[in-house]
Amino acid sequence: MNSPTADPDRRTRLLAGADVTLRSLSDVLAPLGARFAEAGHELYLVGGSVRDAVLGRLGTDLDFTTDARPEKVQELLRGFVDHQWDTGIDFGTVSAAKGSEQLEITTFRSDAYDRVTRHPVVEYGTSLEEDLVRRDFTVNAMAVRIGPDGAGEFVDPLGGMDALLAGVLDTPARPEDSFEDDPLRMLRAARFVSQLGFTLADRVHTAIQEMADEILRISAERVRAELDKLILGDHPVEGIECMVETGLAERVIPEIPAMKLEIDEHHQHKDVYWHSLTVLTQAIDLEDGDPDLVLRWAALLHDIGKPGTKRNESGGGVSFHHHEVVGAKLVRKRMRALKYPKQMIEDVGQLVFLHLRFHGYGKGQWTDSAVRRYVHDAGDLLPRLHKLVRADCTTRNKRRAAALQATYDDLEVRIARLAEEEGVAKVRPDLDGNAIMEILGLPPGPEVGRAWKFLKELRLDRGPLDRDEAEAELLKWWEQQPKS
Repeated sequence: MNSPTADPDRRTRLLAGADVTLRSLSDVLAPLGARFAEAGHELYLVGGSVRDAVLGRLGTDLDFTTDARPEKVQELLRGFVDHQWDTGIDFGTVSAAKGSEQLEITTFRSDAYDRVTRHPVVEYGTSLEEDLVRRDFTVNAMAVRIGPDGAGEFVDPLGGMDALLAGVLDTPARPEDSFEDDPLRMLRAARFVSQLGFTLADRVHTAIQEMADEILRISAERVRAELDKLILGDHPVEGIECMVETGLAERVIPEIPAMKLEIDEHHQHKDVYWHSLTVLTQAIDLEDGDPDLVLRWAALLHDIGKPGTKRNESGGGVSFHHHEVVGAKLVRKRMRALKYPKQMIEDVGQLVFLHLRFHGYGKGQWTDSAVRRYVHDAGDLLPRLHKLVRADCTTRNKRRAAALQATYDDLEVRIARLAEEEGVAKVRPDLDGNAIMEILGLPPGPEVGRAWKFLKELRLDRGPLDRDEAEAELLKWWEQQPKS
């Protein structure tokens, strides 16, 4: 890849690194470039693929643009790729798989938008420059010519490399025009702040503040997808701050800026908004391997019930009674509005609901029954609940922080002991449905279910019972039940 000779040292180093990265893909890029060149067509690696190659973070998704029309692209790919499909062909895009690489090849476009929906009226362009200027941000408007030798000339007519070196997100055209065309780009800006650690150009920041209401034109599903990418980024706190500062958060997830509670001199309390961002950061530090979307959302939203439950107490204190109950309801309501899957809604809501329960543990006063119920109610979420509770300690009092962590260590030891002795992680009654029907002489039906629930509660309270004891307790319970 040819780089300008007069660039600063860092520019040269980054371009050289990108060159090495793209040369490693020559077995895909060179034959692909040859096919297009032999047919008289241009081919460029473009957009996020070039940006990520420069940043040393290129994955297996490769985006290209070409002057060839989609039908011609399909023809040129036959016999070269393993699979191809045309789900995006109405937008000029052909997708394909070649080994581990996913290819997207889009015909040059010079789209116009109806400025009511975010869908463009697809118009094919005639030049690379025309295609690049329609893109969302200048760092995504760089290209690399692909020919028979693979990666070639670096093309940057809009100053994307300068923006990348400065860590700034700016738009190729006026930001107002760009966001009017596609309001989702405003949320994408916050997402790139999270993913790349960049900041917004002043004019971009101002335009988003002035146009934040336009995000309401975007479907909940598309908003959700961008929010998830943001929270899974390397810098999610910065991305969230960007949303809050520009007013986007107020439109798409208002519960987050609502956590910025007033603090007055007479009633002091910890800043809920900044506390929540700190908990998110600390939860991320506790992740094992890949980013955990459920844990991150639960960490960010665990205290969203506090604004609605805040009470100023006599003596200068502030209380938030039952904020975990209110918070769980708010989480479920907001995530349903954003069209999250049911399991995701339930998992995040349950973590928010349970996050405060540990604080009743004191110095180990819980009975074994209480420990069993803690494990039972958390279910498969228990490892995440461990992380959330530990992350929720943001006190600057080192002695208090150490005491809280030691207390949770003790709880985990007790959980492990009960798990080894009783199999507490999967609590089931000591008698199954067939045994219940046999002992009570019942046919299948709701009464068997009630008996099963009684035995399960008994198991949680007292731990495992032997068969005779379980039968005796079941018969005693049954004798006390009203008979129809």
